[in-house]
Amino acid sequence: MKIAIASDHGAFALKEHLKEYLTAQGHELSDCGTHSAESCDYPDFGAAAARMVADGTCQRGIVLCTTGIGISITANKVNGIRCALCHDPLSAEMTRRHNDANMLALGGGFVGPNLAERIVDVFLSTEFEGGRHQRRVDKVMALEEEH
Repeated sequence: MKIAIASDHGAFALKEHLKEYLTAQGHELSDCGTHSAESCDYPDFGAAAARMVADGTCQRGIVLCTTGIGISITANKVNGIRCALCHDPLSAEMTRRHNDANMLALGGGFVGPNLAERIVDVFLSTEFEGGRHQRRVDKVMALEEEH
């Protein structure tokens, strides 16, 4: 799978860990930065990853910052993105099954490498259920047309 990945300095180490983990599984990654632990602004990197998912360059995206909050808000500002902040495998499963989330946000200050691997695995392997959930996703996405 083609995956856009990005972080700020607060989650740089976890991003680098996940890059190795996902590459070993055969995924193709587009690293949208940051490329060091030097202080930086998460919107620059979260938006770059979200744009790659929104335009179809990548099938999914993973964005990380210290809490996961700021970078998920950023990603969700890009039309076509449904980014969910997840701290456990069940929330990752449910956001794929019910919300068809195309991006995952993680908080590097809250999720360690082992748990992050499990959350990512579930997020990437869970299919969208469709049905009544499609109607709800369509209503959410229609909100983008209002502004």
